[in-house]
Amino acid sequence: MVLRLAGPVQSWGGTSMFNRRETLAEPTKSGLVGLLAAAQGRRRTDPIEDLLELVFGVRTDQPGTLLRDYHTVSDYRGVPLPSASVSAKGTQKPTSPAKYTHVTERFYLQDAVFVVAVAAPDPVLVTLAEALRNPAFPLALGRRACPPTQPLLLTPADGASGTDEAASAGRAGSADQTGSAGLWRGTVLEVLGQVPWQAGRAHRDKLQRRRSLPRYIDLPVTLDDIGGEDVRLDLPSTFDPRHRSFTARRVRQEWVHLPVPHRAAQDPVAHNRMAENQTAEGDTDTPPDHDPFALLGW
Repeated sequence: MVLRLAGPVQSWGGTSMFNRRETLAEPTKSGLVGLLAAAQGRRRTDPIEDLLELVFGVRTDQPGTLLRDYHTVSDYRGVPLPSASVSAKGTQKPTSPAKYTHVTERFYLQDAVFVVAVAAPDPVLVTLAEALRNPAFPLALGRRACPPTQPLLLTPADGASGTDEAASAGRAGSADQTGSAGLWRGTVLEVLGQVPWQAGRAHRDKLQRRRSLPRYIDLPVTLDDIGGEDVRLDLPSTFDPRHRSFTARRVRQEWVHLPVPHRAAQDPVAHNRMAENQTAEGDTDTPPDHDPFALLGW
């Protein structure tokens, strides 16, 4: 199953809390599990152990930019705000001297696009996909103020995308990938290498304006891997606000090489002709050496 996570803003907070709520550069497993739990209608106190067994892979198609949102918080009753200190009775003490306004900060990713591949047995994925099509609770990209744009669920049959160019590319390359109920076939990394680039039109146009247009674009991928060298502290044990805690998971970093969707991709016939010409030249199966400046648009 493949998700496209895009919206005006999204925020994947990790372990940040209190007056400064930061965001990580990519979706957290806690946020992804929470999104699926909301789609299924699970309450915060419901068990989530089955969702924790899902294997995720996240591909960054458009990293977005960081947005800082300035907040002030006060009590509408005009009373002093509570402090972080707790009395012997377990209640928060008022601030001393009295403080009527707190300054808080919220950070968001704006104009970011991610592709998430989820691996599990087919019946589990079919159930989750149906829940995403008809969610029980509103879905959010990390925080409730961050609704996702459509399409959220990508299937090989329609090559769903946020742009016309990628949709054409997806339809042109999905004939032998369609599984039951719109599921993709292959490992998480293989699927992330099949899904067309989902960046927005402006991001694509910026690439098209480059003096030398690359044939491939390298996109970073983060995969669940019990043998991975990196650690993420974003695996929730429960969403119960009274007992919420996180444990660590191991991940590994990879790259996928995707063909750049040229202007010809708007015309499926021209796109297929270009693919045939590249196959004749014998260079489609051998991506060029990794270019560390590709993601910077240089």
